[in-house]
Amino acid sequence: MKVCVLSSGSGGNCTLIESGKTKILVDLGTSSLYAEKRLREINIEPEEIDGIFITHTHVDHIKGIKVFLKKYNTKLYLSEIILKEIYNEIKPQNYEIIDSEINLNDFNVTMFKISHDTEDANGFIFESNGRSVVYVTDTGYLNIRNHKLLTNRNMYVFESNHDVEMLMNGHYPYHIKQRILGDKGHLSNKDSAYYLSKFVGNNTKCVILAHLSKDNNTKELALETLQDCLKKCNKDVEKILIAEQDKRTELIEVW
Repeated sequence: MKVCVLSSGSGGNCTLIESGKTKILVDLGTSSLYAEKRLREINIEPEEIDGIFITHTHVDHIKGIKVFLKKYNTKLYLSEIILKEIYNEIKPQNYEIIDSEINLNDFNVTMFKISHDTEDANGFIFESNGRSVVYVTDTGYLNIRNHKLLTNRNMYVFESNHDVEMLMNGHYPYHIKQRILGDKGHLSNKDSAYYLSKFVGNNTKCVILAHLSKDNNTKELALETLQDCLKKCNKDVEKILIAEQDKRTELIEVW
């Protein structure tokens, strides 16, 4: 498998995951044009995308889908609740409802519930050829019943949204701060590091920290928080990357 985060943040989220001849996107919250440009930078034509998996319906995760579908008729993979939420606006004709687990060519995809302030929000585990990638953003916490499922995966694309001190001392209105900090908000750097320190195992080779706030976080703080937490737990990861809003990551081989 290979992974490339094309964009990550409140301005738009989109990630490519590929295995063999199968190529999928997780969310498309950038413009369609932006996603197309970034895909072509890594020698992938947009019409090669076999499916788009939608985590939830906030605009920074679905903004470009309508135009992309009109151009390429790509298949959507989404929950029934999410389909109902987007149907009037996007009117997808080519889609498949996910309940918990599906197979797409050489991918096995497991969907699990996360906690965000929308009707339905989901994380995913993508598995192919003995390798696995966990994708989790936009959640206030992770239910303990999913912890075993998420443990010792090869790669994590994982939210590290804010530094609590920066958020509380920042300019956001109080009710927005409370929303972000709540159970249906976003994972802080400390939350993210705590969960990853539990999940990272001997098979884990790479972590990509995602959905960083441009106002309430820095790349340095997110990285330092994770590294310190892993060190205290006597754990190590070969590669840690920070996903950015207007710049894609490298195309990373999942090993």
